[in-house]
Amino acid sequence: MTHGIIAAALAGFGTGLSLIVAIGAQNAFVLRQGARRQAVLAVVAICALSDALLIVLGVAGVGAVVTAWPAALTVVGIAGGTFLIAYGVLAARRVLRPLPGAALTPGGASPGSGRRAVLTCLAMTWLNPHVYLDTVLLLGSLAADRGDLRWAFGAGAALASLAWFGSLGYGARLLSGPLARPSAWRVLDGLVAATMVTMGGMLLVRA
Repeated sequence: MTHGIIAAALAGFGTGLSLIVAIGAQNAFVLRQGARRQAVLAVVAICALSDALLIVLGVAGVGAVVTAWPAALTVVGIAGGTFLIAYGVLAARRVLRPLPGAALTPGGASPGSGRRAVLTCLAMTWLNPHVYLDTVLLLGSLAADRGDLRWAFGAGAALASLAWFGSLGYGARLLSGPLARPSAWRVLDGLVAATMVTMGGMLLVRA
């Protein structure tokens, strides 16, 4: 029995990791916050706990309810797509017109930057229908195939989310050297802008 629980948890960990490692809007945002060392703990916690909550809902069978209300995902897709494009435009603006003191300066967070980061992270997480599809529907259905071991599978997937976002958020500070140059931030913001606009456009088209 113990062997089965471990195997199910490892399967959940691998599956969850494969779904969230791909570069996306959420990952790009966590990377940027980690590199700037702004509200990293809060951002990592929001991403990991949100995934854990949605995975729990999926394992509990809420996916069937979401499937029965496809219009809800359409509304979320439109709102999320619009938000991501707007954020991408702001990032592109920073590329063209860098803010004063754009280089990485530890402890240089502006007043309210933590609150803005938290609100942005919440919107980027909960207004992205891909999050619901991956966690509630896909992981939920895969967990259901495990029968009595579905919760072990779900726990493994939640642990994968925590490990990934923790590594991404806190590992990004290793870039503090290169990001001490304003030009490097323009490159990073360019990546963020391209990712956000592309993801936002895809959400709007699919919605």
